[in-house]
Amino acid sequence: MVILLAPTANPRAPTARRVRWVLVWLGLLLWLQVASAQTAAQVGSAPWRAQMSQWLGDAVGEQLRTDPAGRALRVDIEVGALDSRLRLAPCQRVEPYVPTGTRLWGRSRIGLRCTEGPVAWNVFLPIYVRVWGPGWVLRRPVAPGDTLTPDVAELTEVDWTLHRDPVLARPQDWQGREAARALAAGQVLRATVVRAPQVFEAGATVRLRVEGQGFILTATGEALGDGRVGEPVRVRLANRRVLVGTVVDAQTVALPL
Repeated sequence: MVILLAPTANPRAPTARRVRWVLVWLGLLLWLQVASAQTAAQVGSAPWRAQMSQWLGDAVGEQLRTDPAGRALRVDIEVGALDSRLRLAPCQRVEPYVPTGTRLWGRSRIGLRCTEGPVAWNVFLPIYVRVWGPGWVLRRPVAPGDTLTPDVAELTEVDWTLHRDPVLARPQDWQGREAARALAAGQVLRATVVRAPQVFEAGATVRLRVEGQGFILTATGEALGDGRVGEPVRVRLANRRVLVGTVVDAQTVALPL
């Protein structure tokens, strides 16, 4: 830190006077350092961390209430620590907030800003939010392409934040589908490890269907890729035009209006 001393009116003022000025500024600097350390200590104290955990629990709960499935979830929150090198000015009121676009999920962070103090400051605090909910865990290994039957997995509580892809919490999300790759015993079933079964191959003749209010249009085309129920596929019409639709069954592809 650089200390700036105000010049005296007389450049030839007694040395003792300049010394007193230096001592005053050094005393002020020392007070600011002590106050900053106290502020940092208060921010990291046990009571403050408990209050922060409660605030975070409410904030996470607000985010989870937007989950359309309405599933019962359990939240564990680990509050991190501020950088020990920070020197914060004294503050009577520290306000936490969630930065714009931040999801309180897994490793994340929140903002802390001083709203009542001589200096306005803003810092970020690391946090770890674990969300526990229902999930299906494999009882045994599954080979790629194998169909997942009800007996291959059991329902338990799993950490939803461990990976980015969503957990398959409902049995209809995975039963009857295929393993997209080799799966190990104990693995949690997530969206990226299963796929819909293949119902036709590339080159198959399929029926294109467009359904609107009061009408249904159909046409015939050639599938340009393998078809899996619920997944998109490209279809070439007789006029060589290529459209993309969603596979409905072994003969039908639905086109959006």
